[in-house]
Amino acid sequence: MASDDPLKKHARIRSAETLLIVLGDQLDLDAPTLRELDRERDAVLMMEVREEAEHVPSHKQRTVLFLSAMRHFAAELVERGYRVRYVKLDDAANTQSFASEVRRAASTLSPKRIMMLRPGEHRVVETFEEFAEEWCAEAEDRDFEVKEDDHFFTTIDEFAEWASGRKSMIMEFFYREQRKKLGYLMDSDGKPRGGKWNFDKQNREVFKRAPRPKKPYQPRPDDITREVMELVERTWPDGYGKLEGFGWPVKRAEALRALDDFIESRLPRFGAYEDAMWTEQPFLYHSLLSSSLNLKLISPRECVEKALDALDRGVATLNNVEGFVRQLIGWREYIRGVYFTEGPDYPMRNGLGDEGRLPDFYWNAETDMRCLSECLGAVVDHAYSHHIPRLMVIGNFALIAGVEPRQVHEWFLAMYVDAVEWATAPNVVGMSQHADRRPDAAPGETGVVGTKPYASSGKYIKRMSNFCDNCRYDVNKRTGEDACPFNALYWDFLIRHRETFRKNNRMAMILKNVDRMNEDTRAEITVAGKRLRERFGIVGGAGSSP
Repeated sequence: MASDDPLKKHARIRSAETLLIVLGDQLDLDAPTLRELDRERDAVLMMEVREEAEHVPSHKQRTVLFLSAMRHFAAELVERGYRVRYVKLDDAANTQSFASEVRRAASTLSPKRIMMLRPGEHRVVETFEEFAEEWCAEAEDRDFEVKEDDHFFTTIDEFAEWASGRKSMIMEFFYREQRKKLGYLMDSDGKPRGGKWNFDKQNREVFKRAPRPKKPYQPRPDDITREVMELVERTWPDGYGKLEGFGWPVKRAEALRALDDFIESRLPRFGAYEDAMWTEQPFLYHSLLSSSLNLKLISPRECVEKALDALDRGVATLNNVEGFVRQLIGWREYIRGVYFTEGPDYPMRNGLGDEGRLPDFYWNAETDMRCLSECLGAVVDHAYSHHIPRLMVIGNFALIAGVEPRQVHEWFLAMYVDAVEWATAPNVVGMSQHADRRPDAAPGETGVVGTKPYASSGKYIKRMSNFCDNCRYDVNKRTGEDACPFNALYWDFLIRHRETFRKNNRMAMILKNVDRMNEDTRAEITVAGKRLRERFGIVGGAGSSP
């Protein structure tokens, strides 16, 4: 950055009555904590620390996004008259952890009150709780205050009240209550607009020929972002993923432009093709807004309002708008509620007992399975893929192959530009890996998020994509050297867990196919599954029913 760095002139702040901590995923210029600050007497503390950057081996684009967005946000705060103490990753005095940096700032500024929004990860919550207890105990007139984050439609307490007493927290029921509470897509008689709560049946279109979506808006790196890119390459030269082509919004103006671009050019086909996949088309008609939302550069409210406006203007039809609104007011709120309601042990759950090692090709996309090569390649190149590759290709393979869920979760947390733990853990451990069964669950009870495992053979991938075209494996074969690995692993997964899923009504039909197999067929599949796991380096036990 140039010598007139707006953050440097605030490096010599010597006092603050209130010190506000702003984390890298709390970049909301209208946050309730900022509204409370006195710009002349209080100060903001922002910290780039290796403790967080290296918590998981982060994709280079993910690290650049967080650090660049933080620096842009801090500069915006300075322009608005806030006093900002900003600690850069390579500052000589940086102690490289949240707790020690807050301690160092408090020692210099002598605040009577430290304030922050609730962090989005249990581990970080515990870090600040421990610090707060020690710091407040040192003097009677100190206060450490954690504020509720009003970025979301639903508070954690409200979700906990909704979830209380429910054996199964089904998202669809939560979503319908959200629609009624918020009034979105509701008619005056209290019924859903269009007579349906969702339009899933209309939103499973597949491409018959190569799609031609308009290239999404991607901002070019400015001086700040380029400086961060150089820092990341220098600090983590062996880090995962590619930085070439980085084009994620790092400031609010860019995020708003990305939102407008989606509304006008891709929302009109978003819903219909949201489950489709195609080679060399990682974005298709998806919004690409999740990283901006999770950093809080934009709010879900303004996203919903713009989508509803597009519906009223005739730019997009109801099925496309409803699919987008459901992700924002339903699924996104739901998974955050699950994460905090289920507690700190949630990301470590392993309801199916899998202990396999994540294959090396997850980090570099070097595999001869075309579907995985395409989907993992998009992650290596862009730190992104949309939700169907995440769930039905990348997550599906790990599930049916018996990979330990914690490793899958940490890979998603490391490699996706939009990854924050409150969003990643329920999506991966719960939805993708079907591993979030509660420790005290009765035999036969399903997980918290999913009522069934999202497992499939290669047939689903063939139906929803063109990945199987020209693949070296035959998607119509179950076993054999040239058989699609998804097929043997899928049926082996069902054989291993058939007693676990026996009481699950949604699994009854497919399990009948397993029951009709003779012993020789089941043995052949079991042997094929074991050989595939060994071949892919998935050492460790694959869970099975008792």
